[in-house]
Amino acid sequence: MGSLFRSEEMTLCQLFLQSEAAYACVSELGELGLVQFRDLNPDVNAFQRKFVNEVRRCDEMERKLRYLEKEIRRDGIPMLEIPGEVPEAPQPREMIDLEATFEKLENELREVNQNAEALKRNYLELTELKHILRKTQVFFDEHEGGANTTESMTRALISDDPNKHMGQVQLGFRDKQESLEFLPCFVAGVILRERIPAFERMLWRACRGNVFLRQAEIDTPLEDPSSSDQVYKSVFIIFFQGDQLKTRVKKICEGFRATLYPCPEAPADRREMAMGVMTRIEDLNTVLGQTQDHRHRVLVAAAKNIKNWFVKVRKIKAIYHTLNLFNLDVTQKCLIAECWVPVLDMETIQLALRRGTERSGSSVPPILNRMETLEDPPTYNRNNKFTSAFQNLIYAYGVATYREVNPAPYTIITFPFLFAVMFGDLGHGALMAAFGFWMCYKEKPLQAKKIDSEIWNIFFGGRYIILLMGLFSMYTGLIYNDIFSKSLNIFGSSWRTNYNESTLRENKDLQLNPDSYDYLQSPYPFGIDPVWQLAEANKIIFMNAYKMKISIIIGVFHMLFGVSLSLWNHLYFKRRISVYVEFIPQIMFLTLLFFYMVLLMFIKWTSYGPTVGHFGSQEPEIVKTSGFCAPSILITFINMMLFKEDANSRPQCDPTMYAGQIGLQKFFVILALLCVPVMLFGKPYYLMKEQKKRAVSNTKQSMETAENGTAGGAPAPAPAHGHDDDITEVFIHQAIHTIEYVLGSVSHTASYLRLWALSLAHAQLAEVAWNMLLRKGLKSAGYQGGIYLYVVFAGWAAISVSILVLMEGLSAFLHTLRLHWVEFQSKFYAGEGYLFQPFSFEIILDSAGQGEE
Repeated sequence: MGSLFRSEEMTLCQLFLQSEAAYACVSELGELGLVQFRDLNPDVNAFQRKFVNEVRRCDEMERKLRYLEKEIRRDGIPMLEIPGEVPEAPQPREMIDLEATFEKLENELREVNQNAEALKRNYLELTELKHILRKTQVFFDEHEGGANTTESMTRALISDDPNKHMGQVQLGFRDKQESLEFLPCFVAGVILRERIPAFERMLWRACRGNVFLRQAEIDTPLEDPSSSDQVYKSVFIIFFQGDQLKTRVKKICEGFRATLYPCPEAPADRREMAMGVMTRIEDLNTVLGQTQDHRHRVLVAAAKNIKNWFVKVRKIKAIYHTLNLFNLDVTQKCLIAECWVPVLDMETIQLALRRGTERSGSSVPPILNRMETLEDPPTYNRNNKFTSAFQNLIYAYGVATYREVNPAPYTIITFPFLFAVMFGDLGHGALMAAFGFWMCYKEKPLQAKKIDSEIWNIFFGGRYIILLMGLFSMYTGLIYNDIFSKSLNIFGSSWRTNYNESTLRENKDLQLNPDSYDYLQSPYPFGIDPVWQLAEANKIIFMNAYKMKISIIIGVFHMLFGVSLSLWNHLYFKRRISVYVEFIPQIMFLTLLFFYMVLLMFIKWTSYGPTVGHFGSQEPEIVKTSGFCAPSILITFINMMLFKEDANSRPQCDPTMYAGQIGLQKFFVILALLCVPVMLFGKPYYLMKEQKKRAVSNTKQSMETAENGTAGGAPAPAPAHGHDDDITEVFIHQAIHTIEYVLGSVSHTASYLRLWALSLAHAQLAEVAWNMLLRKGLKSAGYQGGIYLYVVFAGWAAISVSILVLMEGLSAFLHTLRLHWVEFQSKFYAGEGYLFQPFSFEIILDSAGQGEE
């Protein structure tokens, strides 16, 4: 049978490859993705394996590609996606060409970056010098009053307001005139703006106030050539007297990372230097533009192929990693590997190996031999994009034991159905289904975006589950006749009333009698009659009784199906004794007690009606089919387990539903209790008998050997006692599982009542949201009512989506997951296997792509 219902049959194979053909053969197997290799060198260090040098070369190529990719992303150049098919793994000889290409690109790019950084540093220095000449000229013009030619030079050099952001700090002198008379020496430079206050304090303390400082802010930010960050700086000029202060001032400037520039004292020299600076800046701008254009061309050319290069390098690296798992024979000319492969794909793998041999030009064909082993094979289930989401739900509980029944195909139906029982609402289900349909419809564009959000990836990975949950919720919403807590009267109610309008207005609580003209004696064609939405006194009572019984019925059938699947496992693994001492007692125990309770529900529904009957004053008539006489299913089941009759039943009514009910129930309970010792002692007793048979057979054989004299007078071997421990373990195992199954049958049945509880909670929350918000908005009149309705509808929609769809949906999802993992899968699913992880380029590239994102 297909691997959807049971994992693929796997086999362990031994593979012999010629050294010259090994690379091409492993490449073909990587494209195929159907082989899981075993490590034949587990004790060998990773740095001591045969192909470690090739792996290091691939790591170095990856490093260079990552450097190129970082530069491309920094410049905002789009990297072209791989058109069509993914490129194949290159031949080993192509590694040299790739290494040369990457080395050339990296060296060229690093050289361009170094040149650009040097040019930017030179440009920064010239720009700072330009600002120094501008700002210091302002100071000299202020002192001289603009009476000489310096004033015209200032106007030529300064394009903005010269006095803007100009500050003055005088340290240690009574006035400016005195400071200028006694400070013939000065230094000028540039410092980061945030360091100015500390710089001033340090100058004051170190020079004891014997300096004069002027500073002005540079309005435009400057680019740091090392980090490309925009920084704000200020120009400063310091006047002092003497060589000692000059040395001290320069050390302080060096400590604060300030850059000092030469500033001539004569106005003509400053004017000449300013002209030269402007000319050099224009030349540098031209050179920088050419450098950036060359860098951009290099990166654009690299961006066209970098995706392909990444794929090629990663494939080469994966191949050599896999080859490191192989063993070398004594001749050093043949590689030996062991691998798990699906039996059905043996021919496909042989063809791939043959293609690899032809590509390599080897004349010796590869050899693939099947091996016998006692090791458990890995579990491999073939999946597509639809079934993989449901299979991942199963794997989250545990990977199936090899060839064990796979619950995934049944979960495709039962999971969204049980979810819908709790989430049944036509409106909310439509919202969920619309969201799931949008994700499925936009599947390829959304996958191409590679959105880096864990929550989004969870939703997108389960898009088909969300779609089915929404569709099933719409169906159960129609059954419940519930859409945003309201009903749809499609077929017309089966109830009618003769009350006039005044009676309806004056009396809040009115009743309709089903055993009268009020009821048409024909149920609503599909789902629940919409008249129940108008009921206030007994609406919840009616819905609770309905949903509670439905939950128990669904739960019992779900558990019976799980126990039935265990029979499939027993028959496949040829555990005949488990069929007799496990499956049959388990199915009988569940059927005789809980399935019988379900039958009682159907009997009650079909045997009792709305007719009350006639009760005379002297001899009341017992009307068996009257709803007045219908017994409680819960009380009947409790009395059945306690072997007692209902003493609180009405004297006019028959406490039983059918003839012979009391005796049949006692028989069912006794038979169910007899199943418990069979489950507990059946398998240990069988194993003890088998052990005794083997012991007797061994004793007879030893006696015959002794009589024939072949023992050479040696005493007969003592009987082995090693199996006693095995029987003890089996008994303990059976005791644990028997107690778990018997008690679990009760607790698991009660656990399915969560279907009713969450359905009730969801319906009540939806009704509260409608009555507290939207109903009030719909009742408001006038244009103010329209505005009020607009605001109220926004609040109601937000609550409906955030709480009733998202939070309630998540709650129902988790409860559904628990019902499948605990109540359903515990009946047949061990989940003790390990996953088949084939060597596949597709998986490797996908994981590498997600890591980059």
